Amino acid sequence: MRIIGVTGPTGSGKTVLTEYFSGLGIPTIDADALYHSMLVPPSRCLDAIRDAFGEQVIAADGSLDRTVLSEIVFSDAEKLKLLNKTVLKMVIERTREIIAELEVQGNTCVMVDAPTLIEAEFDKECDAVVVVIAPKEDRILRISERDGIDECHARDRVMAQKPDEFYTDVADYVIINDKGEQEYSSEIRRLASKLGF
Repeated sequence: MRIIGVTGPTGSGKTVLTEYFSGLGIPTIDADALYHSMLVPPSRCLDAIRDAFGEQVIAADGSLDRTVLSEIVFSDAEKLKLLNKTVLKMVIERTREIIAELEVQGNTCVMVDAPTLIEAEFDKECDAVVVVIAPKEDRILRISERDGIDECHARDRVMAQKPDEFYTDVADYVIINDKGEQEYSSEIRRLASKLGF
């Protein structure tokens, strides 16, 4: 199974890229969506977050209060590290299981879209790592629109991210998404060609 990792700071445009490859028949594992699916109670992942951060991050209905958790981790780098340490191992375990299931189904390639690909050291399990980066102001606007939060909170998320070099230093391919949708689409098509699709 050929594993292509896709990473980069939040709001850079990774989803647009993976959607293009999905259209080519390449399955994608969205690590963020997978993480959220693992939080539905009863949940080992949710219990671990409760143990790490306390009852304050649990809503009245027993689900994760994502707003409270976001405010905690995106304003404190050490708390963000704690969250990653708490959940990444479980998400990676499940990712490996899904990859194995896809291989049994006859797939020969999979994309893993993971903002914390490098922190989880899953880049070492990938045959190629694609990094998408974009200007901070563009990312702030995208995050604000995507997640329905104000620009102040979106800016906090962006500022909590690692610098671009953290991602590009391990990349096999880098796409800079800073010239508009049409040019970005062209860059994605060029990447597909380089990857042999």
